[in-house]
Amino acid sequence: MERNDPRARSDAYGSRINRSHSPLLANLIPWSSILIASILPIFVVAAALPMVPPLGLLMLLSWRLVRPGLMPVWAGLPLGLVDDLFSGQPFGFAMFTWSLVMIGIELVETRLPWRAFWQDWFTAGIFIMVYILTGWLLSGGQPNLHSLIALAPQLVLTVLIFPITARLVALLDRVRLTRWKAL
Repeated sequence: MERNDPRARSDAYGSRINRSHSPLLANLIPWSSILIASILPIFVVAAALPMVPPLGLLMLLSWRLVRPGLMPVWAGLPLGLVDDLFSGQPFGFAMFTWSLVMIGIELVETRLPWRAFWQDWFTAGIFIMVYILTGWLLSGGQPNLHSLIALAPQLVLTVLIFPITARLVALLDRVRLTRWKAL
């Protein structure tokens, strides 16, 4: 083997330098993970109280906050369309709110000189609460104190699950950027 042959490198870091990514995986994993997360809640058993978090929104927020710049601002519209088809909310609700969430995150990130995970969690928590409360008001049900109390576990669970989805997105991002050999 030649000295400059990449297969001849045996050090711990040489094989990771100048690696090539699969363009298909790099583009497909973020979008498909959000779509799968939007479809996943329909497989959960129905309950009297709303307990299932909006997983599609959580994945969208996680991808946008963990990997800024990866998802374009307009991504909320087509991804929200798919979520509208499976969520049970009025048609157009997710398209509109997800688009506003993407614009809002863009505005927040341009104003902050630095970021930390607690800021991402706080930002996601605010957007999650606004999304769930707006869906509650527009769902056609009668908004009263009892239904708000019934909504509280879903709000708390969704905000607490955000770090788990952010960790999952970090794992998927590593898979997305792994080196794939051509067969």
